[in-house]
Amino acid sequence: MAEVHVIGQIIGATGFSESSLFCKWGIHTGAAWKLLSGVREGQTQVDTPQVGDMAYWCHPIDLHFATKGLQGWPRLHLQVWSQDSFGRCQLAGYGFCHVPSSPGTHQLDCPTWRPLGSWREQLARAFVGGGPQLLHADTIYSGADRYRLHTAAGGTVRLELGLLLRHFDRYGVEC
Repeated sequence: MAEVHVIGQIIGATGFSESSLFCKWGIHTGAAWKLLSGVREGQTQVDTPQVGDMAYWCHPIDLHFATKGLQGWPRLHLQVWSQDSFGRCQLAGYGFCHVPSSPGTHQLDCPTWRPLGSWREQLARAFVGGGPQLLHADTIYSGADRYRLHTAAGGTVRLELGLLLRHFDRYGVEC
């Protein structure tokens, strides 16, 4: 089987109106992909930027996959959350990006968005916190359902991923 090794980090986030940010992340693959080592999901620590608006996490990602085909190439989905002084958390943005398909080191900027909801939900979010969230996480990267939502742009999550590809030449794929 061909193998893909993803080594890198979620560097941080910028452009969010909230501070004290953290990120929940996960990896989604097709049926032909098998995770050999690493964890499929994780969460960073909370960071409150002291200078500028960049929240730094430097959260490591280390995944090793085996695959029988190219369909279902890995996608990284992200949820950025903010935490207030009382420890309450509210959604700051959803985002996803495809893991690059060429070997080497890659810098990725993943834009995020959040559902707006009704005017009452927006007003409640401003004064009480919380706000609308997606019921199903796969809506983040499935286009058909996502385009029907009313959303607001969030910030950007910066990632640095290194890819190692192995045995793809045995299956007629040039790297």
